[in-house]
Amino acid sequence: MSRTGTTTRDRIGGRRRTQDRRPSTPATPRARRSRPRPSSRRRRALRLAAAVLLLAAALWFLWTGPVLAVGTVQVDGAGSVSAEEVRKAAGIEAGTPLLRVDVRDVEARVAQLPQVAAVEVTRGWPRSVVITVVERIPVAVVGQVGRRSLVDADGVLFDTITGAPPPGVVPLDVADPGPDDPATMAALQALVALPEEVRDGIDGATVAGPEDITLTLTDGTLVRWGGPAESGKKATVLTALLDRMADEDLEPAGTIDLSTPDAVVLR
Repeated sequence: MSRTGTTTRDRIGGRRRTQDRRPSTPATPRARRSRPRPSSRRRRALRLAAAVLLLAAALWFLWTGPVLAVGTVQVDGAGSVSAEEVRKAAGIEAGTPLLRVDVRDVEARVAQLPQVAAVEVTRGWPRSVVITVVERIPVAVVGQVGRRSLVDADGVLFDTITGAPPPGVVPLDVADPGPDDPATMAALQALVALPEEVRDGIDGATVAGPEDITLTLTDGTLVRWGGPAESGKKATVLTALLDRMADEDLEPAGTIDLSTPDAVVLR
C-alpha cells in the first residue's frame, strides 16, 4: 500500500477503467439505397405509355396512310404476255399501302396466267411493287393448223397461235397432249435433248406410244427414236450422223433407227 492509501492494483485498475471509458470511434453508417419515389415511377410509366402510343400511331399511319402507298407496279420478264396483262391479273390498286399488299396472293393470281411458269412479287420501297415473271418456253405445238397450242417441256399447253410456230418449236402429233400423258412427256423428253440447231431441222414428231417416237426431218428423213430412255445419247449420235452427212462423209439415209443408240441402223 502507498502513502496515499491506494494500492498498486487500484492504480492499474483505475487506468484500465479510464481507457475503457474513452469514447470509441463512431461507426460510419452504410449508405441506404434510395428507393424510387412514387412520382418517379409514375413518370416512367407515363413515358413508356407515350412511347407505345407513338409506335402504334406510326404503324397505323403506315398501314393506312398515303406516304408508303403503291404508285407504280413494275413488271419484269414479260414477253409473250404483256405487262398490262400481268398488272391486270395482279389486281393491285394504285394508292394501296405497301404494307397491305399481300405478295403471296398477288403471286397466286399472276401464276394463273397460262404463259407464266414462275412469278415473284416484291415490295419496292417506298412506292412500288415489282412483279418478276418467268415465261414458259415452247418446245412443241399441238392441234390443228389455224388454232394450235404451244407446249412447254412440262407438257403444259399454255398459248394459242394461229400462224407458224416460233423457230425450234416442233409440231407434235399425239393423241392426248398434256402433262399427264406418258406419250406426250416421252416425246418432249426427246425433243428437249436435241440441240437447238437439230430441232430447227425437224418438220414434225409423231408419237404412237411412249416407246414409239418418230421424228421427221425437213428433208424427209425418218428418225426412229424409240422410247425416251437414253435420249441424251441418242441426241449426241444423231447430231454426229447429221454432221457427217452434211460434210458428205456419210451417205444420206432415208431412215435412221436410233432406238438402240449403240447399234444405229441406217436404211
